[in-house]
Amino acid sequence: MAKEQIQVLNALDVAKTQWYHFTAIIIAGMGFFTDAYDLFCISLVTKLLGRIYYHVDGAPKPGTLPPNVSAAVNGVAFCGTLSGQLFFGWLGDKMGRKKVYGMTLMLMVICSIGSGLSFGHSAKSVMATLCFFRFWLGFGIGGDYPLSATIMSEYSNKKTRGAFVAAVFAMQGFGILAGGIFAIIISAAFKNRFDAPPYEVDPVGSTVPETDYIWRIIVMVGALPAALTYYWRMKMPETARYTALVAKNTKQAAADMSKVLQVEIQAEPQNEVRAKAYGLFSREFLVRHGLHLLGTSSTWFLLDIAFYSQNLFQKDIFSAIGWIPPAQTMNAIDEVYRIARAQTLIALCSTVPGYWFTVAFIDRIGRFAIQLMGFFFMTVFMFALAIPYEHWTHKDNRIGFVVMYSFTFFFANFGPNATTFVVPAEIFPARFRSTCHGISSASGKLGAIVGAFGFLYLAQNKDKSKADAGYPAGIGVKNALIVLGGVNILGFLFTFLVPEAKGKSLEEMSGENDEDAGTGEDSEQSHSHNNNNRTVPYV
Repeated sequence: MAKEQIQVLNALDVAKTQWYHFTAIIIAGMGFFTDAYDLFCISLVTKLLGRIYYHVDGAPKPGTLPPNVSAAVNGVAFCGTLSGQLFFGWLGDKMGRKKVYGMTLMLMVICSIGSGLSFGHSAKSVMATLCFFRFWLGFGIGGDYPLSATIMSEYSNKKTRGAFVAAVFAMQGFGILAGGIFAIIISAAFKNRFDAPPYEVDPVGSTVPETDYIWRIIVMVGALPAALTYYWRMKMPETARYTALVAKNTKQAAADMSKVLQVEIQAEPQNEVRAKAYGLFSREFLVRHGLHLLGTSSTWFLLDIAFYSQNLFQKDIFSAIGWIPPAQTMNAIDEVYRIARAQTLIALCSTVPGYWFTVAFIDRIGRFAIQLMGFFFMTVFMFALAIPYEHWTHKDNRIGFVVMYSFTFFFANFGPNATTFVVPAEIFPARFRSTCHGISSASGKLGAIVGAFGFLYLAQNKDKSKADAGYPAGIGVKNALIVLGGVNILGFLFTFLVPEAKGKSLEEMSGENDEDAGTGEDSEQSHSHNNNNRTVPYV
């Protein structure tokens, strides 16, 4: 059994890059494209929701979502994602990657559509429905993280595995971009058809009744890319590593991969002798992989605190450089158009290029170097923004501020934002791979919640009268940036707990080849592994 099990996996490891690798990237990547669209499209429409449902007659400025409602609408999907990562990560190891992969997608389709429907007309009922569906949408998205990463890493060859897994993650950039572009198109079409005066001219007339359709269309369109990939996801065979190493069906693994690789892989008779393998969180697991799990979870947690706090500064930056004028000088549709345009420009200039730099370099300079470099430059740029913060607030220096800000997030994406996704899919044994990735990514989402909400309160002005409506006084943006610089330093240090997986097979990284050394079967296994490494030709 051992010999042929290794033969199937070895055939995958040494396979030349071919068509099935790209179909796997597209199938897994479209899930990620949808995830990003769904998670980030809400920030395009929150201002609009405030104008429609929280309008106050006679107020000098348009209605905005109260702090608790704003936190719920923006944050409920994060809570769903965190739960989904843990649950589907565990399920992916129990039931198999493929079975669970379809479930997460269906959940995303149903909940995207549900997000745009409302039970009732009052502000309360609309927000409650939106939050309910956004939670379960997040739950489905959460499942996509561990499963996409695991499936892609188990299908890849040794040489280009990092680039393939990073390419799946990089589809997130395109999802954010698509959200912005689609919102621009919809708002431009509505603006053309239903023009309205600015808020300061006519507070009620500036929000035409039809604007209620805009946000519904934007959130519901997220169902489309997910629905389109469902058929292809169901056609993908289960990964050979799951079938051979977890389900112990090497015959099936050989048959599946013969089809995929389009070569004949010999299936030898099944041999049921197997030493008892250690369990998740057993003493043996903690000795072998405890520090690795701490490393992947802590770095992802720390990165996401910094990464998701960007939303705080975005609105100030856009207003500061004049991309978004004061709210009262625009009508509702115009505001959506301008916010979408600003987000699309940021995505184009700093988000998307950073991801693809990682794809290009991850198998050349390695995950470890990229992650260290990313945390290092994020620290440098955060401090460069924070220490002379007063300097950046002057009108003449605004462009410099935006450039520094863009570099911070370029190095997040050409750095730990991509590598923290890749590494947990490579360094754990097959039977825990999806679970450990789920635990790591859930730590990340916990960091996202701290970053998006903790810092929302923290970055408020020290003078309560100058803080945003409804918020208590905070420590100010300058101090918040200094704290974020400190968070990045910690991320840099915790990176040293994570091993480098460049150019190594998954079994080599996870120690599965020598896991039960001492039993005859396993010494034969490691022997056959060495043989196979020499004898199996390139496919």
